Amino acid sequence: MDIKFYSKRITKLLGISLLLSFTFFEINTINKHIKAEKNQNAASEKDLFLYRQMGASYLCIASKAEVDFKKGLGIASATFANVIIGKHGGAIKELGNKKLDEKKLYNSATFQIVGSAINICPESIPKSVKNDYEKSLKQLLKESKK
Repeated sequence: MDIKFYSKRITKLLGISLLLSFTFFEINTINKHIKAEKNQNAASEKDLFLYRQMGASYLCIASKAEVDFKKGLGIASATFANVIIGKHGGAIKELGNKKLDEKKLYNSATFQIVGSAINICPESIPKSVKNDYEKSLKQLLKESKK
């Protein structure tokens, strides 16, 4: 009888200690998550380069896997925008304190990803997309000189 008594007691103690440790671990995790949200740094040029290259790589792989180009580009651009919003609060260091909304980030990502993909896998980019990119790039360069 003594063995049963001790085994029940040990089981209760283990159960309570496990419950308490999981509870404290969960509270600690929640606190860290809240602190992480408050301390978001604006995306640096290095961050943007990484996200752009990842998007271009995805686009190249998707194109070679015969995924519809527009769908692949849309997914890559949406991912880029979501990472900037989620990790950096929509802020980009070059723009100062100004935070961009999802639509502006998406459009910017589309342009940047196509530009990088043209360098990585030019054979996977449709000619019409290349032509549109080159026209837009010329227009941006022209406007920046003013």
